[in-house]
Amino acid sequence: MPGCSLEHEASLNARGISPVAGIDEAGRGPLAGPLFAAAVVLPEGFHLEGLDDSKKLSAARRERIYERLTTMRGVFWASVSMSPAEIDRLNILRATHAAMREAWSRLDPRPAHVLIDGLPVPDFPCPQTALVGGDGISLSIAAASIIAKVERDRSMVELDREYPEYGFAKHKGYPTREHFDKLRAHGPCPIHRKSFAPVAQRELW
Repeated sequence: MPGCSLEHEASLNARGISPVAGIDEAGRGPLAGPLFAAAVVLPEGFHLEGLDDSKKLSAARRERIYERLTTMRGVFWASVSMSPAEIDRLNILRATHAAMREAWSRLDPRPAHVLIDGLPVPDFPCPQTALVGGDGISLSIAAASIIAKVERDRSMVELDREYPEYGFAKHKGYPTREHFDKLRAHGPCPIHRKSFAPVAQRELW
């Protein structure tokens, strides 16, 4: 199996389609906190040692790559967050799609084509290619996955200071046993997603 590369981006560029952005999200599964989406355009011939699907990397390595990505000349990126209230209002899928569209709109120049991790996004404002497992295929998507993941994790560390009794800095709001124990002990807080069943089902806590 070939690893992460710029093959899809280069193929589009060769057809005169440019710029091409990779888009990914972080935070669809947690019971608490925001969702982040990022869009990234990498320059032709781009190389960054260690860049890969964020899920394959340690937190420390993600942080190092994030710092390089967001300061490298020729890399254009944007990120967007959706609050728990917005997630509850729209539902998680629509909130994810809205964040992806918004991240695209914040890039200048706006990409002519996007590579999206997962399934197609309805009503996307430009042509798209959906790649299942795209964060392990496309370097642009991998870069977006790292930016979204690091920014979400940082936000959860900040929220941990506001709600220290839940341990958000450790579990980042995901449905871990520790998180369920805290939820039962304290009930939901303002950053919990009230539309998610484990939070909404009062008998669990």
